[in-house]
Amino acid sequence: MKKDSGLVFHVFLIFGDAIAILASFLLAYFMRTHLDQRPFYFDSDPWKFVLSMIWLVPIYIIIMAALGLYKKSALAGRGRWREIGQLFLASLIGMMAIITYDFFFEVDLFPVRIMALYSVLSCFALLCIFRSAVRWVRLLALKKNRRAAQRVVIIGNNPNTESLADYLATYPESGFRLVGIVAGSKYIPKDLRRKQFSSLKEALKKTKPDVIFQTDEKRTEYVYRQALNRHLLYYFVPSTATLTSQMGELELVGNTPAILVRVTPLIGSAKITKRISDIVFGGLLLLLALIPMAVIWLIEKLTDPSASPVYSETRLSRFDRRFTIYKFRSMKPEYCGISPEEAFEKMGKPHLIKKYRANGDMIPNDPRITKLGRFLRATSLDELPQLFNVLKGDISLVGPRALVPGELRHYGDRSLLLSVKSGLTGLAQVSGRRDISFEERRALDLYYIQNWSLWLDLRILARTALAVFTRKGAK
Repeated sequence: MKKDSGLVFHVFLIFGDAIAILASFLLAYFMRTHLDQRPFYFDSDPWKFVLSMIWLVPIYIIIMAALGLYKKSALAGRGRWREIGQLFLASLIGMMAIITYDFFFEVDLFPVRIMALYSVLSCFALLCIFRSAVRWVRLLALKKNRRAAQRVVIIGNNPNTESLADYLATYPESGFRLVGIVAGSKYIPKDLRRKQFSSLKEALKKTKPDVIFQTDEKRTEYVYRQALNRHLLYYFVPSTATLTSQMGELELVGNTPAILVRVTPLIGSAKITKRISDIVFGGLLLLLALIPMAVIWLIEKLTDPSASPVYSETRLSRFDRRFTIYKFRSMKPEYCGISPEEAFEKMGKPHLIKKYRANGDMIPNDPRITKLGRFLRATSLDELPQLFNVLKGDISLVGPRALVPGELRHYGDRSLLLSVKSGLTGLAQVSGRRDISFEERRALDLYYIQNWSLWLDLRILARTALAVFTRKGAK
């Protein structure tokens, strides 16, 4: 999905929740020291108190995420009474966690216990107010600039097409903007027939949408493949019979039930979570790696003063985006920047080309690689400069391998592979690296894309450290 109008909203929603939680501690302090008439026997320093509570904010955010308060239904405020109940529950559970920690470790977070009760009430009230404010600002922004919304094409000869089109055209708070309809005229509201197209191919070419809604069951595989190849969200509006099955994620778009068929769980707030973890863990790893990187750079320079110690290459990441990846040079300078076929031809050993490809893009004692390069590859130290790519946002710490543009012909499911950011490490690398076949590596990358979770990322990072130390699969 190339445009995610909900992503910015989620960022502001989390930021607003964090401000509300901190403000609730300050308000609780003010209530005890100014509104409560009973005397108190502690130094009145509200800002010191609030600063001491900052570290508690992530606990509240995690609790709220676990309660489903950052799901897509929060965008348009659907299930408002349920959300209010969940906000009160999050405020209560958060405070219970703080009180439990305070009891066992005796850190005296609250000068007096009544402030805990004030915090629960003020946190609940401020979360409701801040969330309503963020949602109101989003609605104003969408009304003022409909281009910020996700562009939608609806396809299908079904009565649902008419009701869905009418809703999307009427309510900007949905976060969607109707740009095209592929259906018969009788299924399109009269005032929207100017958006009619004769084919999906024409609609995709002329409207460049972000989302496809399909309201009938004709050529579903073709429509889904079109969405997949263009990295678009795909919603399937089910029949009554299909509604009874448990497929995809069911949402209400106005009064129309639609099934969101996810290519990957890595959308919306999950992308924010992954990006934050990349910055935190990537930053820590870079700090630890600075000295080893300086030593490697110096050795590279002393070994071959005329060549650059760092090698850069164009790779592909999410949505076919090209970027420059950085590595410590492990090949001889004359073979850098050219394909393996060109390199083997250049050195007069064309017979190695077939062996290289047949062996999963590697051969023992590759003549292109320097002695230092063999050590760097065996220990994975040549990958360290990619930590800068991680912090820049070019790649993630964990993801599928970044593809060279010329390799795409080898990947039948390249649209899936390019639906998420590439990674410095990945499931394929920790499952044997070069000891497994090309097809196995591709299958593992696809499994990761379709089954992503933060816990899976943490497990892969732990296994990466083990694989590096044991040199499992390194060549």
